Amino acid sequence: MGACALSALTLRQLIEHSAVRFPERPAVSDFGDIPLTYREFYESVRGLSHWLSERGIVFGDTVAILAENSAHWAVAYFAVTTMGAVAVPILTEFHGDAVVHILRHSEAKSVFVSEKLFPKIEDADLAPAPLIISLETFLPISRNTPRDTLKNLKNKGVREFRRLKDLAMRFALQTPEEPGEDDLAAIIYTSGTTGHSKGVMLTHKNIVSNVAAVYDVVTITEQDRMLSILPLSHTFACTVGLILPLLYGMHVYFLDKPPTARVLLPAMAEIRPTVMLAVPLIMEKIFKTGVLPKLTGNAISKFLYTIPFIRKAMHAMAGRKLRADFGGRLRIMAIGGAPLAADAECFLREADFPFTIGYGLTESSPILTGTAPGDARPASAGKPLRDISIRLDNVNPVTGEGEILAKGPNIMRGYFKLPEMTGEVLSEDGWLRTGDLGSLDEDGYIYIKGRSKNVVIGPSGENIYPEEIESLFFSSPYVLEVLVYQHEAKLTARVHLDSAKLDGLFANVPTGETDSKRQVLLEDIRSSVNLKVSSFARILKIIEQPEPFERTPTQKIKRYLYVDS
Repeated sequence: MGACALSALTLRQLIEHSAVRFPERPAVSDFGDIPLTYREFYESVRGLSHWLSERGIVFGDTVAILAENSAHWAVAYFAVTTMGAVAVPILTEFHGDAVVHILRHSEAKSVFVSEKLFPKIEDADLAPAPLIISLETFLPISRNTPRDTLKNLKNKGVREFRRLKDLAMRFALQTPEEPGEDDLAAIIYTSGTTGHSKGVMLTHKNIVSNVAAVYDVVTITEQDRMLSILPLSHTFACTVGLILPLLYGMHVYFLDKPPTARVLLPAMAEIRPTVMLAVPLIMEKIFKTGVLPKLTGNAISKFLYTIPFIRKAMHAMAGRKLRADFGGRLRIMAIGGAPLAADAECFLREADFPFTIGYGLTESSPILTGTAPGDARPASAGKPLRDISIRLDNVNPVTGEGEILAKGPNIMRGYFKLPEMTGEVLSEDGWLRTGDLGSLDEDGYIYIKGRSKNVVIGPSGENIYPEEIESLFFSSPYVLEVLVYQHEAKLTARVHLDSAKLDGLFANVPTGETDSKRQVLLEDIRSSVNLKVSSFARILKIIEQPEPFERTPTQKIKRYLYVDS
């Protein structure tokens, strides 16, 4: 069943359809709590919509959501969008100043906020002041509400759907104006690596059409269980990790704590999820810190690991253990948001782990390309989804690489209040300039090379892609993070090393000699990488980055903070 079963590609039609089709199936729940069924979820959404209407929120108003993942987050999002208002999900990691800027720029009439994140807005100078609503209780709060009061409200643990159900029943004969396919559903403020946050305007059709297209490559059923670990304020998690499951009757579980191993392992053991989403950084850390050290823990195993057929056997064994750690039932791990390191992808492939890699942007709602688990090609981000066209612009005749352009029903309306910037990336006939460079093979599979803004021009005009070189550094077990860029005409690498492993490596080295030993190690790493690249792409300078790189909320390195320093 695809989105064609809906009378219109809107979030209202989507959730009404699911409430009729799966009324008693569990829809959403916080881990350890009683789930809301699809009927209860729909009634909660309707009740909250009416409650907002009573307080002056009307069609087209913007309503922000500043909160961690929860069942109430999902209720708030659908309540806002199904009544024709516009949701403004805000990444929880944004600094308070950025949050206030978004509230002002989006002209938010109301804000759903969690008790934990309330301090980011309690002293904000906002005029006119928005209606502030506790996400835990769906009750209004004032900016001077004592923190103890908020905690007490949260700790009551009242299941608010009962109150919202009563509201829905009271207003049963009153139906809010229905949004159309081309009406705005959400404004998503991106967390780009260039330091600028833009409001991406997504319509109902943008989002729901993308849900239908994704379903073609990751078929799911009402028997599936999704464990949500990525922030719902990010488009990937919201579209693929919430809206997609709710169209097809899945049960979505939310964690109320950060997804550390201590929190995740018992949750996965109990839930036994069949579908999960991840960003590459999560899978790379699992491989780098959890799998690889066990496979190469001594000199003999390290040598055996270099022999391809033995490595494959070791990966297969580790893969069985990893699937068990994920609950033993996982059949789809969708990875997106950034390129996946080659060594981590090699492991997942040889471990027969059920992963799929896609490509997209917030501006495309977000998925442009992908494949079913098992159909992916090494280093590829898959093929264009249904109704989406991909072409390359300014193609290099030698390498076949060019800027990726995309067109389809999922492409944004534009950037909020930024018509000139919209015109720079969105043509009149609907083609989106992604700013990414890539190539296409004869079967239509796409290979992402990197951001066009990051490309370094070599001494003879060659294109050098920092992201490709960065992936080679991770063959060293001592490298945790790396950034490659051009500085004073030299290709330079900043490397953040694994201090715990270095402590073991230099355990018997006198304190005064540690710095020189670290520099020798860095040079060895540089030499190793340079053996694997073309002469024009060799690293000429390597610098140790003592602290982890600052990252965006979607875990991309903020390159602009380092490339000019």
